[in-house]
Amino acid sequence: MSTYTCDACGMSVNASCGCCNEPLVNGILTKDDGSTVQVSMCVNDESKKIKSPMCCGADMSCSIG
Repeated sequence: MSTYTCDACGMSVNASCGCCNEPLVNGILTKDDGSTVQVSMCVNDESKKIKSPMCCGADMSCSIG
């Protein structure tokens, strides 16, 4: 399951799919310019994905494993 953590305050969030209730898994989205964005996606439909959540004005981090 994706566990996002705020580097500033230590808050953490676990993410699951609202459609099938399965834990989201980590992934990387490659944009047209070649840069990448860390996302969480549904294990049953990889077209369903979200960008990392924000806390303290910055993206929360998630180790990909």
